[in-house]
Amino acid sequence: MALLGRRMSKLRWAGALTLLLVLALLSLFIGAVPVTLHDLLTDPQGQQLLLVSRLPRTLAAILAGGALAVSGQIMQILARNRFVEPMTAGAGQSAALGILIAALFFPATAIWAKMGIAACTTLIGSAGLLVLIRSLPLTQPLLVPLVALVYGGVIGAFTTFFAYQGDMMQFLGAWMTGELSGVLQGRYELLWVGAGAAALTWFIADRITVLSLGENAARGLGLNVGAVTAAGLVAVSLTTAMVVVTLGAIPFVGLVVPNIVARRMGDNLRQALPVAAWSGAVLVLAGDMLGRVMRAPFEIPVASLVGVAGAGVFLVLLYSEPRHD
Repeated sequence: MALLGRRMSKLRWAGALTLLLVLALLSLFIGAVPVTLHDLLTDPQGQQLLLVSRLPRTLAAILAGGALAVSGQIMQILARNRFVEPMTAGAGQSAALGILIAALFFPATAIWAKMGIAACTTLIGSAGLLVLIRSLPLTQPLLVPLVALVYGGVIGAFTTFFAYQGDMMQFLGAWMTGELSGVLQGRYELLWVGAGAAALTWFIADRITVLSLGENAARGLGLNVGAVTAAGLVAVSLTTAMVVVTLGAIPFVGLVVPNIVARRMGDNLRQALPVAAWSGAVLVLAGDMLGRVMRAPFEIPVASLVGVAGAGVFLVLLYSEPRHD
């Protein structure tokens, strides 16, 4: 039975990776400029379009989707609540604030330094949320997402006021609405850093899973709660900052995907994180492809499509019974 289970698992993973590969290949041929397989093989301009625009855009969607889903799953464990995600709970707004500070006060610094500032503000914002919700009663779980929304709204309002004073409202709008039309070779590579940070959390997945039992229980099992929480916060902050700086905020990926995966697989992150990463990558890639064809040659931002679909799915999840709890 165990051998049969392993074979079924391998077959499911083979099918999932095949689906992602098919979507990625289709993504290379969708866009305002039509490209065929013949163009890619024989036309230098077609090959340049593939390498400069289509391939970076496809990779950016996969990296951002997978990283956001993983960071959302970790954030929900750290907050011990299934209704929070980094983009709406202060992390996304804090990343935009960091970019704004870097653009206003350190405009001549290198891009990696600006992203470092954004990662630091995101870390401070995420840590502030955890401190804020720590004193909330566990018997009223809906208080956590409400406080998180208010917390994110306050940081967002402060960021908007800051941008207004610096005459940077247009730039702020670009950062708060995720879209991939501007992704080109040389302008998306830092997403590999965010995806790498998300991937490294797999090595401490068991410890984060133990943390979901509560701090007292985790300490009783010998877990260094402070170190694991700090590692999770750094991964969430780095991932969120890289995605917001590169593509803008994409909501609901870190909320809907972890909830669906947790209902199917429970809270064992060692098994759930790869599934969450795959699901987030497929969701963002499919949303970006749909945004390119719905009103071609114009594009609909992926944040709009994912936001509409994610809101609908989340309402369904709220009114349905979980399979694992």
